[in-house]
Amino acid sequence: MSTWTNWSGNQSCRPARVATPVGVDEVAQVMTDAARDGMRVKPIGAGHSFTAIGLTDGVQVSLDAHSGLVAVDRASGRVRVRSGTRLFDLNALLDAQGLAMANLGDIDRQSVAGALSTGTHGTGATLPGLAGLVEALEIVTPDGRVRRCDREQDPDLFHAARVGLGALGIVTEVTLACVPAFRIEAREEPAVLGAVLTDLDEHVDAHDHFEMFWFPHTDRVLTKHNRRLAPGDTSGSALPRWRYLLDDQLLANGLFELSCRLASRVPVTTLPINAVASRALSARTYTDRSHRVFASPRTVRFTESEYAVPRAALPDVLRELDRFLERSGERVAFPVEIRFAAPDDAWLSTGYERANAYVAVHHYRTVDPRRYFTGFEQIVAAHDGRPHWGKMHTLGVERLRELYPRLPDVLRLRDELDPDRLLGNDYLTQVLGA
Repeated sequence: MSTWTNWSGNQSCRPARVATPVGVDEVAQVMTDAARDGMRVKPIGAGHSFTAIGLTDGVQVSLDAHSGLVAVDRASGRVRVRSGTRLFDLNALLDAQGLAMANLGDIDRQSVAGALSTGTHGTGATLPGLAGLVEALEIVTPDGRVRRCDREQDPDLFHAARVGLGALGIVTEVTLACVPAFRIEAREEPAVLGAVLTDLDEHVDAHDHFEMFWFPHTDRVLTKHNRRLAPGDTSGSALPRWRYLLDDQLLANGLFELSCRLASRVPVTTLPINAVASRALSARTYTDRSHRVFASPRTVRFTESEYAVPRAALPDVLRELDRFLERSGERVAFPVEIRFAAPDDAWLSTGYERANAYVAVHHYRTVDPRRYFTGFEQIVAAHDGRPHWGKMHTLGVERLRELYPRLPDVLRLRDELDPDRLLGNDYLTQVLGA
């Protein structure tokens, strides 16, 4: 019996056994065998969730070997992909087919099923999270049945399982609506937070993808404006190799790691470090394939909490967070990440029928995040903040019923599909009830 630990190191468990099925029949057999042996089952992806969503003392199911493309329809852009496929592998496979995901998050290490099940999203006011790109699912339910669902066939399961938290079954295949491969012109530059918030609608609505990083204890932000080029447009050029190594590897990862270590050991250095870092940033513009712009390397390990709030609430949330930091004396070396997304109709998506701003707060992996994250949670609670399912939060089922109007429907389906809680764990008890 070995110990499994997530990417950040803040969650671990000792599963009784680990299954690595290949193919839907083997996944179904894992379910059947576990039920026979009285053991619980938990699928696991890349371990990029910061919550206990992936923990089990029963059978841990790794789908790493269940990966790759199943079918590609270039005419419609519909792609069938096995659920264990990592996003960075999927991006390369799609690119070879002349296709791309319409939007992605800023990390591409997750598995397809893991990213969907926790509600992963990117940024773009007219684009939903990844769940909004799903056309159909294949899922093995706790009774060992293989079910396919879409908007016409088994629609309730489709709407619930796109962001299913691993509570309704093990997703084995996903049909995605992809688009012709495209390139992005990326423009990154420092700015003043107050000025950006004053013109927020212009920043968000006038660009295909907009996000920003606010440096706590300062009034400085790094803005990222991304413009999608038409398919076939080859204008612009990628970052020179030296600039990529300097900015993304040395400064954004290597030097940042050292800064975080120093700030965690000597908190009084946090403010001057952030002040220097926020003013040391230089503007840059480059053009590259979409997936190379969306995702960035992340080698500095951290813990994270992220909430979706109505877009109009963002300025108040950031001002209140700034006041909390000043009042509490909490010292934070990590920038606060702010992104935007369109509504979708997945029942447990943070974007369910609501356009959101997403606010993500982080602490270096060796720093106790509880005071910071608790203060943040109290702020977003006043704005009906919905937690990212893979990021740290303390909300329980009663509060979540108020935030997710279709949660009762998910609970009904869970009772039908998994009355014995074969797929249960402590996290699911917290957010969905016993």
